[in-house]
Amino acid sequence: MEEPAVSEASFCLQKITITDYCKDDYQYEEVPADDEFSLQEDDEDLSKALQTIQEQTEDAHILALQSVLTSEKSVSEIPEAMDDFFCNFLVRLGMSRTLDCFQTEWYELIERGAFTAKDVGLVPTVYTQNQQLQAENMRLRKDLDSYKLAANKAKEAFLKMQKERDFHRMHHKRVVQEKNRLICDIKRLKAHYASYEPVLKQMTEKYQNTLRQKMLTSLERDRAVGQVTGLQATLHNLESGYAVQSPVTKAAHERKKSLEGPTQKALREARQQKMLDAERSSYGPVKDSEKTGKRYPKDSEFPVDSHANLLLARAKECTQPLKTGEYKLGNTLKVHNLAVSCLAVHPQKDVVVTGSDDRLWKMWALPDGNIIMTGEGHTDWLSGCCFHPSGTQLVTSSGDATVRIWDLSKRGCILTLEGHAQAVWDCSWHSCGDFVASASMDSTSKIWDVNSERCRYTLRGHKDSVNSIEFLPFSNTVLTSSADKTLSLWDARTGLHVQTFYGHLHSCNHATFNVKGDMIASCDSRGVLKLWDIRQSVPIMSVDAGPRPANQAAFDYSGRTVAVASGDGSVKVLYLELGQLSSLRGHGEEEVHSVAFDHKARRLLSGGADGTLCLWT
Repeated sequence: MEEPAVSEASFCLQKITITDYCKDDYQYEEVPADDEFSLQEDDEDLSKALQTIQEQTEDAHILALQSVLTSEKSVSEIPEAMDDFFCNFLVRLGMSRTLDCFQTEWYELIERGAFTAKDVGLVPTVYTQNQQLQAENMRLRKDLDSYKLAANKAKEAFLKMQKERDFHRMHHKRVVQEKNRLICDIKRLKAHYASYEPVLKQMTEKYQNTLRQKMLTSLERDRAVGQVTGLQATLHNLESGYAVQSPVTKAAHERKKSLEGPTQKALREARQQKMLDAERSSYGPVKDSEKTGKRYPKDSEFPVDSHANLLLARAKECTQPLKTGEYKLGNTLKVHNLAVSCLAVHPQKDVVVTGSDDRLWKMWALPDGNIIMTGEGHTDWLSGCCFHPSGTQLVTSSGDATVRIWDLSKRGCILTLEGHAQAVWDCSWHSCGDFVASASMDSTSKIWDVNSERCRYTLRGHKDSVNSIEFLPFSNTVLTSSADKTLSLWDARTGLHVQTFYGHLHSCNHATFNVKGDMIASCDSRGVLKLWDIRQSVPIMSVDAGPRPANQAAFDYSGRTVAVASGDGSVKVLYLELGQLSSLRGHGEEEVHSVAFDHKARRLLSGGADGTLCLWT
């Protein structure tokens, strides 16, 4: 049987080459690090196309290896029979009737024994290879179509990215131009501001000078009014034929006696009893220059101790205390670089003086906080300050063991009082303005005569540092608190110790009178606040605001509210009628050193270790 001729099928395979993208001649500009920009992400078509190409490449490589192995096995190990080849050929062409005739005649011949399957033989290998090549060709055509589709999608994505690149490049250039324009504008505005800065500075200085001049003029006016009033009274007395000092008539004495409060009455009776006993207790003073009875011509006379308390009228105006929670932080002023150790409110104006550990005191206008003047002269930290009753002078105490008196109109120190052996903790003016009291770490207190510029009395009796001192308004009574856990009352005219208050378990940091003079508030180093009845010499209320120290206490003019400067960074406010204690926080965690109410009882002021002054309204 002749072997059929095999016509070789020639396949024209198209060779497809994808040229790489040639870089254009565009010169990219260097973009600084602060002008970054990024292309848009998430091109799904491009990512899918690239992924498809990669997967198909891997599949083609695997199929190529499998086809080689399959072709070798089909030729060498698994040859195809002739009848199966013809049947498959007819089935593939769809010639079913020819297939039926072929199978019928084929099997009849085999049954007759005309030939056997071995006689016919196997299909030549060329046909099998042609068949496999045809299948491979079809698969490659399909792959080619998919590659063309992916290439078209990649081309579209590439064109899209080119357009986005051009857009972002143009946008970047526009942003750079805008940035350069803004830089030029900023430089121009800076130059413009610099041209006005000297004018602004000059105007600010003029404003500060004008404000100082206004304050000084006001102080001069008040002092002149006081001098005129004194001269008128002296002239009236001279015309009446009396001495310079005004006599007290019987009616006036009875009127003043009727106005005498329980505190003054008790102190007067105790003093008379002391004078009758004629004995010096262990708390008796050591007079600096009175041991020999020597008097100086310039020594001032203590006023009569029956004067009416003029602050009671102001106290009557404050009949209703503020309710709980009504105090709110109105303003915070940065007044010093170091801690604010003391503050004093002007008796007539919205002015406050602050003393600091930076050895300076500063005067500020409220509520804006404009600085009026600054005083320097102490060589150590300031511990206390107090205004003259007229508001024209200021007294300060310091760690340099001195007490200084400042004339605000002259803007300088006019008197330095020296005599304490250690640091001076506190100072206070007498209501007449002729005497100053000071408390020192050397366990003594001193009464200074401003006119004769000397120490009139040294009050001895405390066994430890005297931390605070205060005159009872319009009285000759002095209150001191000490680290020996006691409070003491003294007669400034004689230097005698009058009364002692026991009850604190820790060092007393501060003590103060209320306006009426019948109650004392004191606080100690464990944060305990005590209220004392002067007549009974016993505490009537004790409040624990600790465990941090309570540094200073202050009554408002109604006498129904007490403010305490606490070491935990808050201002404690005790409402006596309500029995409630609230905390005001404005100094953070820094310690609060001092508190005070202003002269109109509208504000509460506090100074802290953070160098700030808080105004509570």
